[in-house]
Amino acid sequence: MQTLPKNRLLSLDVFRGITIAGMILVNNPGSWSHVYAPLRHAEWHGWTPTDFIFPFFLFIVGVAIAFSFGKYLQGEPIPKSLYTKIIRRTLILFGLGLFLQVIPVNIPAGYNWFADTLAKVRIMGVLQRIAVVYFFAAMIALHFKLRGQAIWTIGLLAFYWLIMKLVPVPVIENGAVVKHIGSLTKDINLAAYVDTLILHGHTWQVGTYFDYDPEGILSTIPAIATILIGIFTGYWLKSGKSHNTIALGMFAAGVLGLLLGALMDYGFPINKPLWSPSYVVFMGGMALMFLAVCYYLIDIKAYTWWTKPFVIFGMNAIALYVLAGIVTRLTLLIKVNADNVSLKQWFYQSVCVPLFGQMNGSLAFALLYILLWLGVMTILYRKSIFIKV
Repeated sequence: MQTLPKNRLLSLDVFRGITIAGMILVNNPGSWSHVYAPLRHAEWHGWTPTDFIFPFFLFIVGVAIAFSFGKYLQGEPIPKSLYTKIIRRTLILFGLGLFLQVIPVNIPAGYNWFADTLAKVRIMGVLQRIAVVYFFAAMIALHFKLRGQAIWTIGLLAFYWLIMKLVPVPVIENGAVVKHIGSLTKDINLAAYVDTLILHGHTWQVGTYFDYDPEGILSTIPAIATILIGIFTGYWLKSGKSHNTIALGMFAAGVLGLLLGALMDYGFPINKPLWSPSYVVFMGGMALMFLAVCYYLIDIKAYTWWTKPFVIFGMNAIALYVLAGIVTRLTLLIKVNADNVSLKQWFYQSVCVPLFGQMNGSLAFALLYILLWLGVMTILYRKSIFIKV
């Protein structure tokens, strides 16, 4: 636990808080059968506002790296303790992700935790991806200057684009092996094939031909570039230029990212589960524009009257994500009557639906859940308890 440091970039904390609040919102509807379209991920190619959330968080991690590693990125000798800190943070984040995966959401008759949950545990996930890309992005930032980091960013995206487009994917069709080259469908793509080879039985779900995981192994490669874009943004924020120049530069770079990502979409569609290069560039542009607006409103114009809830969320973002995940699983696990109705389902059906209906009730459940956690996080904030990993 840490006290609140001075001279923090308030807009970054607010951006982080908005992002984590968005995560809680889209991950916790009252019913997955009743969710408004903007609060769902795109089915495959394309994007919705929900698809902003994860790349925004990785982008923010990158900006934070530029600030927290500042003097080492400027050439000061790197102490061994920093590597220890990076490895420790990586392992904790990955471990927390696995911990969430092994909490069951239902215990039917004859349930065996080892056989039914642990033996089938999903290896990758949101926190696991954050851990892996944080580690590699931190190593790149510490050991390569700006030009080298830019080469790494472009190289990672180009490498991923080429292998996804050129490496054949063998599929058994009508008893024969057919090699598909350049397929980017949900059923057939190289990322799913690699996940099946390495993580079979430990992925999000089983598809028609291969296992499917939106945070799989191969698609983690371009996600490293998302953090690196955040690191470049951190350099710009620390450049010493005027506040207005910084805000305008971020916004202009964001517009350029949107345009370039939209152009790249013609060659490799914007796709979150594949974390396509076009998705990286497009969402990097979105993140730059969003942060530029926050920076202008909060750090330049000092319009801070609305920011407190998001600062509270942003200062304990990872803790909030983990705690909310644990409680969500417990509300599904706890049964409230003989009909085996979960606590979550009971509250949604008994309170939210009668008051707001199915769709609005599902949204109301998510909003109430956010308010619940705002109360918890406010207590921690007022006691200056900031849980870091």
